[in-house]
Amino acid sequence: MSGDRRESPPVTAGGNGVVLQDKKTAPVMVPSQRLRLHPNKDHMPESYEDLQLDFSPSVFRSLEKYLPPNMLSDSREEKVKFMRDILLKYLPHGERTRAQKHGEYRQKIISHYKSCKKFLNGHYVPLKRELYSMHPVTFFVPSFMKAINDNTEESLRSIISEPSPGVLTFEMLQPRFCELLVAEVENFEAWVNDTKFRVMRPNTMNKYGAVLDDFGLETMLDKLMDGFIRPISKVFFREVGGATLDSHHGFVVEYGKDWDVDLGFHVDDSEVTLNVCLGKQFSGGELFFRGTRCDKHVNTGSQPEEIFDYSHVPGGAVLHLGRHRHGVRATTSGHRINLLLWCRSSVFREIRKYQKDFSSWCGECAREKKGRQRAFIAATKSELLRQDGESVA
Repeated sequence: MSGDRRESPPVTAGGNGVVLQDKKTAPVMVPSQRLRLHPNKDHMPESYEDLQLDFSPSVFRSLEKYLPPNMLSDSREEKVKFMRDILLKYLPHGERTRAQKHGEYRQKIISHYKSCKKFLNGHYVPLKRELYSMHPVTFFVPSFMKAINDNTEESLRSIISEPSPGVLTFEMLQPRFCELLVAEVENFEAWVNDTKFRVMRPNTMNKYGAVLDDFGLETMLDKLMDGFIRPISKVFFREVGGATLDSHHGFVVEYGKDWDVDLGFHVDDSEVTLNVCLGKQFSGGELFFRGTRCDKHVNTGSQPEEIFDYSHVPGGAVLHLGRHRHGVRATTSGHRINLLLWCRSSVFREIRKYQKDFSSWCGECAREKKGRQRAFIAATKSELLRQDGESVA
């Protein structure tokens, strides 16, 4: 894609429960009530675990640190109302109804999900119970665990490669964990087929796969994001809210002759995306990347340095911005299963509405900014030469 090479226009692969903001229905906030650009590190947020809320309590705890200073001493109810109004901007009325129905759907699955292979105390239970709690030592490879535990930029960079700008790769999952998760997904699919339960697929583009949050893995994935992905994103993706990731959409996708074969050119509905291959035996299915773009420039061409193809390896992770345009080439043989975690920052999404310059992460914005700078320097130089010429004359 030299200079002006283009793929088909990318689309946003929507997830369950979150859509792009509907500007027509979004309530307006007065300027004095805007969120802070930086968190109040000295403020201790309240607990929201005991409340019946539309969003995860952890979202409210994270967002509270960004409240305007005059609101920090307000009652918890006032804070909840203010933060809820902000969060609901991303869910117009029709989507709120859909989100409520999805919550009911999720509870129905969790309460009825039956294992086809285990029967305990008179009830069917999920096949791989150890997956439903976070066990870092058995989930992750030692090098990844050490880097996270050391918790320094140097330790993280020691295990991470960046083969293309904004594309991070590293070894992450142990084979045993991959096998457990694949077995649980297959068990869930067997239950779905046996009960004829109609399930929602991961997004608007994949016809196969399962939403892991829907059948009980939400808490484990929350801990994966909080304790293991956010520390990396804080270092490498701070400009898009990497330090304030507070919600996720977790799912698996399946590729092969009897599943999805490929996936079109798109961007994710996330700030940061984790993509880890779980197996099995396959060929093809490479990820192709074509540069990060804001909404305005999402359909612009790619530069040579932005063109990169990645070949999946079981247990190997790819971490990239959700706005990094990408697609999936055809899986030519076998069966490939990948774990994806779309990590989102409600704080970044709110602050982004007031920004006009995205040159810190949008490749095209950065090029336009450099072009303006070069033009300014050239014009200044020309004017200085003209003035110098006039003074000599």
